[in-house]
Amino acid sequence: MAVIRPYGDETDDGMVQVSFTLPVEAGERAREAALAFAGQMGLTRAQVVHMKDIGERFTFFIVYGASQHSVDLDSIVVTERDFPELSYQEVNRLIRTGLKRRLVVVGACTGTDAHTVGLDAILSMKGFAGDHGLEYFPEFEVVNMGSQVTPEEVVKAASERGADAVLISQVVTQRDAHIHHLAQVRSALEGAGLRDRLLLVGGGPRFSTDQAGELGYDRIFGRGTKPSEVAAYLAWAVTQRRAAA
Repeated sequence: MAVIRPYGDETDDGMVQVSFTLPVEAGERAREAALAFAGQMGLTRAQVVHMKDIGERFTFFIVYGASQHSVDLDSIVVTERDFPELSYQEVNRLIRTGLKRRLVVVGACTGTDAHTVGLDAILSMKGFAGDHGLEYFPEFEVVNMGSQVTPEEVVKAASERGADAVLISQVVTQRDAHIHHLAQVRSALEGAGLRDRLLLVGGGPRFSTDQAGELGYDRIFGRGTKPSEVAAYLAWAVTQRRAAA
């Protein structure tokens, strides 16, 4: 059994750093409130290492303290990739031979989310970190709808363009907005009779791959996903679905 604890000043001391905001004016009373809160979280030897007034009756804290918890590494289960890792040439070849036409992808940020950095990183030719986006692949036809797109607009684009896949990116997470927005798109596609005809993919920094089933999506991509991973998945999944039809 490989049990580990956080490392701060020395091995297994359990030291962690947490940040939070309390609805109280900055001052000694606020500092003591933060320490009391840290104590209720189970932190011992807690210290407020940063306290900043961030507006009327709100204070931001960074607290350093020792946690008593540990993690058994042997109990950690990591979801393995269930699709092949494909090169640029292999992605294009698979689409060309499996579909015999370009693979159509409609991508959007829906609802109130105006952040397109993640969407553009996956779809745009430039991509990010030297990893090219889907527009770089000649066998993909990419429809980047941008931000604050309604579910109805996604349905319309998917229908008119004959989409093989719809990709929904979400960054804003207040009050689980990212969950609600993905659910709205799924419901709209179901209502239009399109859900079963295409691959539905969601992504964003607050998602994990194991959420796909509960959200009714074929695949969910989380933080750190590279465009080449999405390209490989789409090429593999769409051609697999076509072969099974």
